[in-house]
Amino acid sequence: MEGCTAQSRLIEDEVRTVNKEDLKYYLYYPQGYDSETDKDFGLLLFLHGGGESGGNLEEIKENGPPKLLVEGKQFPFLVLAPQNPHKKKWWNTVAVMTLLDTVIRSNRVDKKRIYLTGLSRGGSAAWELSTQYPDRFAAMAVVCGMAPLPYAHWIDKKMPIWVFHGDEDEVISVEESDKMVAKLKQMNYNVKYTRYEGVGHNSWSRAYTNDSLYTWFNKQKQD
Repeated sequence: MEGCTAQSRLIEDEVRTVNKEDLKYYLYYPQGYDSETDKDFGLLLFLHGGGESGGNLEEIKENGPPKLLVEGKQFPFLVLAPQNPHKKKWWNTVAVMTLLDTVIRSNRVDKKRIYLTGLSRGGSAAWELSTQYPDRFAAMAVVCGMAPLPYAHWIDKKMPIWVFHGDEDEVISVEESDKMVAKLKQMNYNVKYTRYEGVGHNSWSRAYTNDSLYTWFNKQKQD
């Protein structure tokens, strides 16, 4: 009697997945927003680093634009600063874009003046967002983020980019930005690079206190 032989199978099926994320955030309104009711404003989306993930929302005020806001700095555009709720997970970029779209719908935001910036883990997420949503941002500034080279082929060539990194960064090597900037320049992208000499991972303290960064952002607008 011959033994039974188990047969392998290949099936085709489909399942609908639901992606849920609770994102706490701060939203800054610039001077004139309440009085100039017929005017649309630009918006800067800021993504913090790993150190501020998964804790109290107040922690994201420790660095970047939220820190400057606490210190009294005025911006000419709205600033949206969500918090990554996971200590050791990457940003959920789909959830971030859902939040951004919700804020845009609920406020007077100029869709041609949406700016993107992030530091460290948030800088890595900014690179990702620029590839997954290449038509959404008027300009991007990345501070010490990981930058996979293949991303260069997916970024909108018309979007100005400004990259910041410290040359003594032991957390995310400056080579990440060196190689990406070189690749982008080779492909004729509009990219600026500020490479801080003698600076470690915390290049954001210098980058985000550079007033010319915000002047540069405010000049950018999609066609």
